[in-house]
Amino acid sequence: MKIQVIRRWALVTAGVALLCGLPVIASALPVSVPRLTASQLRARILASADEPYAGYAESNATFGLPPVAGLTGLTSLLNGVTKMRVWQATPACWRVDVLSDAGERDTYQLSGGRSYIWDSGNQLLTEVRGRQTYRLPRPADLVPPALALRMLSEAGRQARFSVIAPVRVAGQSAAGLRVTPVDPASTVGRVDIWAAPSSGLPLKVEVFGRGSGRPALESLFFQVSPWHPDPRVLTPVHAAGTGFTVTRASSLAGALRNLAVVALPAELAGRIRLPVQPGFETIGAYGGGLTTFVVLAVRGSGGRGLIPDVVSAGGTPLTIAGGTGAAISAPLINAILVRPPGWFFTFLLAGTVSMPLLEQAATDLTELVTGS
Repeated sequence: MKIQVIRRWALVTAGVALLCGLPVIASALPVSVPRLTASQLRARILASADEPYAGYAESNATFGLPPVAGLTGLTSLLNGVTKMRVWQATPACWRVDVLSDAGERDTYQLSGGRSYIWDSGNQLLTEVRGRQTYRLPRPADLVPPALALRMLSEAGRQARFSVIAPVRVAGQSAAGLRVTPVDPASTVGRVDIWAAPSSGLPLKVEVFGRGSGRPALESLFFQVSPWHPDPRVLTPVHAAGTGFTVTRASSLAGALRNLAVVALPAELAGRIRLPVQPGFETIGAYGGGLTTFVVLAVRGSGGRGLIPDVVSAGGTPLTIAGGTGAAISAPLINAILVRPPGWFFTFLLAGTVSMPLLEQAATDLTELVTGS
């Protein structure tokens, strides 16, 4: 009898070990994908935008950004692991649940531009009204399909595309595509995308800083499958005993309060200013694609403490055209703050561009506003 008990427990233990080892076993299985050219695979990935799917994904970002008051959600998104359940019916109708030890924060994007956020910790459903012309990154942007499509769009046709070795992702064989920006001023060295070869649905994305052998941003599915859209999954429910509130859509301008109204130039460091939406003239965007930087002017006390804060967080003090400044670098993103001599404003320049280009833009801007 004792031997039979031992054998039964041995079988249970073996079963548990096998269950725990399934992801490793799956990743070790042979990978076989049809032969595709880089242009064919790129076309299939772009055509997959309307594919309905459901799955579980995780992103891992190592930007190393310092804490910024009022932007804690952004810094946590770009400084660690984000666990997400996702359902997509169309690019305009989806749901992404962010999972944490504190509970869930579920975002519902419905057709017609309506969106809702469910906070399980506070038992609160929030309706978000209005459209966001310029907004901060959110977890849904880091789901593999959304991130891959954004990277391909920003890279444009002028980037170099090549096929890389396939891998297994979420139990599937995935074909690999490498995207290499051609502008040497971009901080993005390359983007590697692995997608289902038949549907083109991106399953894994890695974004590397220039000269780095480790991705600064990685996003991959652990489980994903085609999905027949279910309205019950995509529609938030205001249950009895839970709270409900309404808020306006936040934007980049709303997150960075105290923006000053300054006439920004049409060109900085040889990069042309991009067209802006009405009402957002205080934000200047220059360059384009994976070589873009933004310029903001922060007025008064809202900007006075920014430079000391950046220096205390590990930034490098700078003197730019007679003004005081500071620079801070993170994988994929560089930023400079400069306060022109005699000015009540502090300019912030940040983007996916090299530090020399950003310093030149800060010098051009400072000399322009001071007339030097």
